[in-house]
Amino acid sequence: MRVNSTRTRHRARGLTSLLATGAVAAAAGGTVLLGHPGTAAADPIEECTATTGAIVAVDFGHWGGGVVRGCDAHPTTGMNLLHNAGFTTTGTEHDGPAFICRLGNGTFNSGTQYPTAAEEPCVNTPQATAYWSYWIAEPGRQTWSYSQFGAATQKPKPGEVEAWVYGGTDIGGTSGAPSFTPDSVRAENGAGPSPSASASPSASISPSTSPSPTGPSPAAGDPVAAAAWLAGRLVDGDHMENWAFEGPDLPRTSLTAIALAAAGTEDPALRKVLAYLAAHTDAFLLPDGPSAKPDARAAALLALVAESTGGNPRAFGGRDLIAALTDHVCASAGENGKCTAAGDFHGAASPWVQALGVIALQRAEVAPPASALTRFTALQCADGGIAGAMIVAGDYCESDPSGTALAVLALRKAGGFEQTAKKAADQLAASQQADGSYLPYTGAAGGDTGSTARVAQALKATGRSAGQTAARTWLAARQGQDGGFGTDESTTESDPDATEQAILALTGTDPTGVRHDPNAATTAPPGPHPGKTPDLGKGSAYLTDPARLIDGHYYEAFPAFADFGLTIDGAYALAATGADDAALRRIVDFLDQQGKDAGDRTVNDWTGIGTEYAGGGSIGKEALLAEITGRDPRAFGGHDLIAALATAVCAQTNPDTGCAAPGNYTYATSVFSQALGIMAQLRAGETRPAAAPVAYLKSLQHADGSWPSLIPATGDSDVDSTAMAAMALALAPGDDGAQAVDKALGWLAGKQEADGGFPGAAGDSTNSAALAIQGMTLRQSAYAGPIAKALDFLAGQQNSDGGFNVATSGQRGSDVRASTQAVGGATGISFGTLRRDLGSTPTPTGSPTATPSSTPTGSPTETGSPAPTGSPTTAPTAPATADTGTPGVSGGPVPGDPGYPAQPGVPGNRVPGTADGGSLARTGTDTPALMAAAGLLVGAGAAAVLAARRRAASAPGRHR
Repeated sequence: MRVNSTRTRHRARGLTSLLATGAVAAAAGGTVLLGHPGTAAADPIEECTATTGAIVAVDFGHWGGGVVRGCDAHPTTGMNLLHNAGFTTTGTEHDGPAFICRLGNGTFNSGTQYPTAAEEPCVNTPQATAYWSYWIAEPGRQTWSYSQFGAATQKPKPGEVEAWVYGGTDIGGTSGAPSFTPDSVRAENGAGPSPSASASPSASISPSTSPSPTGPSPAAGDPVAAAAWLAGRLVDGDHMENWAFEGPDLPRTSLTAIALAAAGTEDPALRKVLAYLAAHTDAFLLPDGPSAKPDARAAALLALVAESTGGNPRAFGGRDLIAALTDHVCASAGENGKCTAAGDFHGAASPWVQALGVIALQRAEVAPPASALTRFTALQCADGGIAGAMIVAGDYCESDPSGTALAVLALRKAGGFEQTAKKAADQLAASQQADGSYLPYTGAAGGDTGSTARVAQALKATGRSAGQTAARTWLAARQGQDGGFGTDESTTESDPDATEQAILALTGTDPTGVRHDPNAATTAPPGPHPGKTPDLGKGSAYLTDPARLIDGHYYEAFPAFADFGLTIDGAYALAATGADDAALRRIVDFLDQQGKDAGDRTVNDWTGIGTEYAGGGSIGKEALLAEITGRDPRAFGGHDLIAALATAVCAQTNPDTGCAAPGNYTYATSVFSQALGIMAQLRAGETRPAAAPVAYLKSLQHADGSWPSLIPATGDSDVDSTAMAAMALALAPGDDGAQAVDKALGWLAGKQEADGGFPGAAGDSTNSAALAIQGMTLRQSAYAGPIAKALDFLAGQQNSDGGFNVATSGQRGSDVRASTQAVGGATGISFGTLRRDLGSTPTPTGSPTATPSSTPTGSPTETGSPAPTGSPTTAPTAPATADTGTPGVSGGPVPGDPGYPAQPGVPGNRVPGTADGGSLARTGTDTPALMAAAGLLVGAGAAAVLAARRRAASAPGRHR
């Protein structure tokens, strides 16, 4: 069994089908981190017996290790069993976290995950000759069985033992089984032997201690609260001061501005700070008078302030800050101590000032002087770190974490200095303390917040996610109740410097990438975005292309198997753009009339409606489509979907029916699925029946305004889920719902990347950006700036065929799943208010064109004003409408369309409608559900298929 996929015997498609199935099945995994840090503490091995709990054994023999065993006293899924037993996992870029590509445990080689990046990059789905295969031995069984489900869908039984083995298997799972027996690792009636990581490749188990965890689950921290605290420290609301001297502290004020820009939540304060710095530029830049040379620290900091806030570093405060750097590089030592050596920026008193100068020039797209870069070779100590002072050759060199971190950021993209940067980054990784912190200097009693935060920024930039997670977890514990951060573990009083750097670390950015214009939200027009926007006509044509939309009715998960959830996503997109009512009608009619795919499956097989396995999220999604298109959700697909939703509301917690708590929907294992059910009920006027689901959704919101991906909550914060929850609660009555939406949108805006995108499971994600646009458009006037940036980002991800890439990283090429969300999301219309009434429109004739037939006239702005674009290609139809607004969208060509073609990829990884080997968008758990069903369809019967699909819903993701 490929991890988190399912075997398919459908028409004996062999290994290629297995690989494709595995890729698709895991694809809808949620927008959680690809690497899982494990839990704070593994369950003691003694808590598992022959009749309670479950054991998991992982064979590291491929790398010279042994079998490591762990226990989960109360397992819910195979994935949770791994994590609660002390193991860490990493997924693939292509498939998300649900496809286990790497495994690690603290008892073997210090927790290193295998295979390493050098062996397997974990970008695309691994080949069947080398991957982690998943095996099950139920209570009492003496042999291993190749798992029919993935870890996120497998539900361990009390006394069960599971195993993970690295290597290859055949299509039927008849080879590659564990070399050890189930009984050799199974728990006994009493306490069994503890797990070990033997040094030999033997699969034997030797008594030892239980597996040590790799660390606590990463605490997110609260950058919004930190920014509020920092803004509250501003004197007269516009500058910082220092107890050590009178007057303004302009360096501190500059760093505060960059931190507030990184948070993106204190624009009124940030605007005042920028005005103050502009008014005091000469005092900061020219402390020795107008005829003296400029101060390098001031030039670098002010340039970065301008670059981070949408300003011009060549015209800030009336000064060209870039020229102030490039024109004043020391040719030799001297000038009254202003130049320690050739290559110094004039007056640079520390390596971090030198690094900031380089970064400021790079951000202005100016090549730093070669001597300024070469200077770092003399500043690099023997261990790879960067000195804390501007030393010269022969001087004593002691590595400084802050200077090293900034040097890494400055040099990692400087041509010819990659190895210098790597050596410095390696030193940072090696010097991290066991608790995740960094000492400010050798011999310090404990970690320092400022140093740890700066290093966390460098760790993220260089892809060292484990170290970054550990550092962020330590940092989060330093945050006080007032929102600020203390300088170290022993200090409870909040400190500006510590708080500034913590904000950057917790928002996942650094001085090279902060970009937030506080004036954008007040100056951007409420109508059509004047910059680049996606071409929604081309996007719609891509979605309706017969090569993708089978018979004009559905998208396929794999040949002969309809992906009904993805098909509804496509219908949502077409409804939002109004680009092709004929295609939309064909899809809706097919679902409404219970049309069958090539395997004789209907949408009812997907929802499980009328069976004990009916899923609230799936039913809600189908009902929402009926409501959007003017059909009757009480008589759609042969069922009363609204009555079925009411029946699916859980009255009590019951794991057997997928009920995590009262108010959850049956088998709704994600915030996505919960939100879809709520929107369908509220749109049908079912306020009272939806009250419990609404209350449960509200209870899942974190204090920072975000929502987790999964139900039960896993502690993560997810952009996609937060946007969906906000759309659902925007329909709910009462002030508390509106307040929850406001908090959610503030958190969403704060997660925007410098390029306008948003973080998702695939990285800088198209899908997440689209959903964030829909969420933020609920308060369009407040978030016009971030919306415009996100639209620009989406435009940059659109290809010449009209489709969209999954993310900025990974394989380029259009993906159907990403494109459905990007096309619909770019309109900004919430799923809760979208309406394209097909019942009042004539049946159009002719084939789809790249020009929208009409555009939403109910453009969801807070004023309800239309955003007209395009011209109809068919007879005029009733336009799509919405109650709350969308940014203006354009159906015209996208300027600078990158036009990336679909790229050939890894054999066996192709999914219909995607580029070969391309990453999959994270839009729902329909896909793994279908895959789990497919593997059992022929031999198991409908009930088993539905059971498999329901358990598949526990994969990290959304029930889209």
